[in-house]
Amino acid sequence: MCNLYEYDMTPKVMQSLKDHFNLVGTGYLDVLRGRNGPQRVYPNYEAPVIRSLATPDGIVRDIAPMRWGFPAPPFYKIKANVTNVRNTASGYWKPYLKAGQRCLVPATAFSEPDRNTSKPVVFRWFARPNRELFYFAGIWREWEGDRGTKKVPNVGKHLLFSFLTTEPNGIVEPIHEKAMPVLLRTMDEAEQWLEAPPEEALQLQKPAPDDAVVLLP
Repeated sequence: MCNLYEYDMTPKVMQSLKDHFNLVGTGYLDVLRGRNGPQRVYPNYEAPVIRSLATPDGIVRDIAPMRWGFPAPPFYKIKANVTNVRNTASGYWKPYLKAGQRCLVPATAFSEPDRNTSKPVVFRWFARPNRELFYFAGIWREWEGDRGTKKVPNVGKHLLFSFLTTEPNGIVEPIHEKAMPVLLRTMDEAEQWLEAPPEEALQLQKPAPDDAVVLLP
């Protein structure tokens, strides 16, 4: 599963997102603040997420820092936070697959453990051929509790996200045979994921074409 990815939210990229999605609010300032160059995101780290929100004046969109990983469902044997969601037919995930709970997670590369290595496992990186921005097909929720450690608790209200995975394509499979993230590569796909009915949005849960992804050196 993908438990490490990278984004590069430069002011130019941020401005293009603000213009295209008509983002409201000042969340973009939190996204830009203190970040110079590509940022690596690990589970429980904060990262920028684009979402649609229902307001008294209608649907608006914003970008906000959210923490990576949903709390594990009660039927999971392993209680680690859930960073990747594969079984979208499960009734547990259906409330988060409604239009208002789907989101876009901007990224420029993602990493998978190389099954051909061991002790230590080497992580390989994948990106668009031209290193363009893409989006993971994400879901988000509000949650209240502790997202810190025993030494440094972080108790309060949190915004959390996770994203969908699917079968690996021909580029990812030799490295990681189990899954790859669902990649949204065009604005049309991004809009479909944000706004379409669930059955139409979930048509995007499929491997990216082989020519859409490269293995980085």
